[in-house]
Amino acid sequence: MAYIYRFAIWVFFLLTLSTFLCPTAATTRKLTALVKQQPLVLKYHKGPLLAGNVTVNLVWYGRFSPKQRSILVDFLQSLSSVHRRSPQPTVASWWHTIAGYTGKPCTVAVGNQILQESYSLGKTLTNQKLAVLAAKGWKGGKTAAVNVVLTDDDVAMDGFCMSRCGNHAWSRGGLAYAWVGNPGKQCPGQCAWPFHQPIYGPQTPPLVSPNGDVGIDGMVINLATVLAGTVTNPFNNGYFQGPSGAGLEAVSACTGIFGKGAYPGYPGEVVLDKTTGASYNAVGVRGRKYLLPAMWDPKTSTCKTLV
Repeated sequence: MAYIYRFAIWVFFLLTLSTFLCPTAATTRKLTALVKQQPLVLKYHKGPLLAGNVTVNLVWYGRFSPKQRSILVDFLQSLSSVHRRSPQPTVASWWHTIAGYTGKPCTVAVGNQILQESYSLGKTLTNQKLAVLAAKGWKGGKTAAVNVVLTDDDVAMDGFCMSRCGNHAWSRGGLAYAWVGNPGKQCPGQCAWPFHQPIYGPQTPPLVSPNGDVGIDGMVINLATVLAGTVTNPFNNGYFQGPSGAGLEAVSACTGIFGKGAYPGYPGEVVLDKTTGASYNAVGVRGRKYLLPAMWDPKTSTCKTLV
């Protein structure tokens, strides 16, 4: 009962390489470019969505520093914060696209935070252990809640770096939960791009992360991806395209796109902080800056970027 966020950037890079390695494929691509492409459509499968007030409970598995925790918590708090007359795009304006799926605003609040610094289940986790950890965040009383397990950079998780950077699932009791790992030491090229050069594909210079932590800023991108997927497809019968359990969702349908003009290996036009040299496209609470992926907009059937 899990929905895996597969890092589709790998596909983009391999397609780019195939253009050079296979002239026939390149020719075919040129010919198909003459045909008007059909818009990407995520089909609604008539299942329940998470709308209204949604509480996100956090289980910190590992020894995250207070600074690292604050970056991720500030991101979650920014999803529903109010920025009056902000001169720049906000995290809240990015999240507002969710209302096009649910029919009404989805307000996110941070609930319980459980620290698991002693690695109670070891440093190698399975999906079964993940479900046990997710349950620790549940205290009852909230009907619309998502328990999110965040694992530190010294924790190995089944499939982490190989086929996923995070995923969301649900328990038999109907509890939605998600997981995101810190890729800083294990696989920044797979799960923290564009803040680290990829293992495959165009080796363009990486962007400078807005909060000075490649792993945590990569987690923000992946947390944004799985949280949007959890809200719009919590029980695998909401919005998605493709095979059940492994299809494209609200943000994973737009993987690798962060600004206008994006193409494989290039994240697109983003905002540059002239003081730090960091790249971002959204501002959150306490002046935090984040780089957020594009989200599929059900109103236009396109991947919507903030800049």
